[in-house]
Amino acid sequence: MTDDSGGAGQEVRSALRRCVPIPAGDFAERHWDRAPLLSRRVGDYTDLLDLDDVDELLSRRALRTPFVRMARQGKVIPAARYTGGGGPGAEVGDQVLDERVFEQLAGGATLVLQGLHRLWPPLVDLAGDLGRELGVPVQVNAYLTPPGNQGFATHYDTHAVFVLQVAGTKRWRVHPPVVTDPVERQPWGGRVEEVAAVAAGEPFLDAVLEAGDSLYLPRGWLHAAGALDDWSLHLTIGLRAPTRLSVVEALLDLAADAPSLRAGLPMGADPGDGAAIAPVLADTVKALHEWLDTLRPDDVAGRWRRGRGPEARPAPLRPVAQAAALARLSADDRVRLRPGLRIQVTEPDPEHVAIEAPDRTVTMPAVCAAAVRELLDGRSRPIADLPGLSPDDGVVLARRLLTETILILDV
Repeated sequence: MTDDSGGAGQEVRSALRRCVPIPAGDFAERHWDRAPLLSRRVGDYTDLLDLDDVDELLSRRALRTPFVRMARQGKVIPAARYTGGGGPGAEVGDQVLDERVFEQLAGGATLVLQGLHRLWPPLVDLAGDLGRELGVPVQVNAYLTPPGNQGFATHYDTHAVFVLQVAGTKRWRVHPPVVTDPVERQPWGGRVEEVAAVAAGEPFLDAVLEAGDSLYLPRGWLHAAGALDDWSLHLTIGLRAPTRLSVVEALLDLAADAPSLRAGLPMGADPGDGAAIAPVLADTVKALHEWLDTLRPDDVAGRWRRGRGPEARPAPLRPVAQAAALARLSADDRVRLRPGLRIQVTEPDPEHVAIEAPDRTVTMPAVCAAAVRELLDGRSRPIADLPGLSPDDGVVLARRLLTETILILDV
């Protein structure tokens, strides 16, 4: 359960190695979606977010809800107690007010900074790198707890997390799940009594995390954490990995295209009556089997790509710099696929090549096929070197894909 092989160092490491010190294959086999992992002295996390950065966010960045939450002793504090009007030129009523946050912190409340993967540059980068490395959507929150206090009661998450202890110390008590591998429709709030009963027993893990330590918790594992005698700051990196249920949901979307599965029930049939629905169920299962036999893996993969777009955003593209550079685009410019963008290149007919992105499909003449495949391999390359196209035609293709935000310029 514990791995102490990691050392504190400043060498360049993958995003995953910043979270766990063991090889990726060992982590995948022994811990991913299976068992917690406590790792000591993994590294210094203050470059990602430190206490001064928290003050910067609270006092100078005009945060609004829901980017901030506060809680004390297991109860969420109403946002009205630490938010208010933004003042002249900011006609909003839910801006975080630093003096009110101070009052809550002085009273022992825990501060939660949410959505930092969209807000704080070092964590935008970490979340993007980790998401591309693991192939999952990633979110990042920060938790600041005053000495001797605890913000939240024992609970579980419906996604796995990495906990990175940035500053101070925090005692973690971890218990086995009451629901194995819960999904979002199975939150802990519906099982409060079961959670409390398990939490009253012997913990699977009772450990104090110090600065530089990390903890991996698979979804469903119960946990509660309290600060000791100093201010505790940790990052929680949420990993929203797909499940087999995700595949079933993609199949359900595809099933709407099957006439045999869209057929209505007999007049008067009551789906709540087991005896009445039995023959309908048998016919439906038969039709489902026949339809599943016609499906190709590419059908499911295509539906998955189109359906998951909003969950995992690709890397930031610097719109002002991109727009300015696009206006003076030349064959000497270098371009590359936007990192983190999930695409598939297809040839729908002999005359065309298509790029399928999560929210759109871009179609071009087949003469562009070789250039498209080279452009989308992830490497940076000059437009003038695109195969099968003149430099001028390469500029036309690059401009189209830059406008579609499929490519980005190296500026």
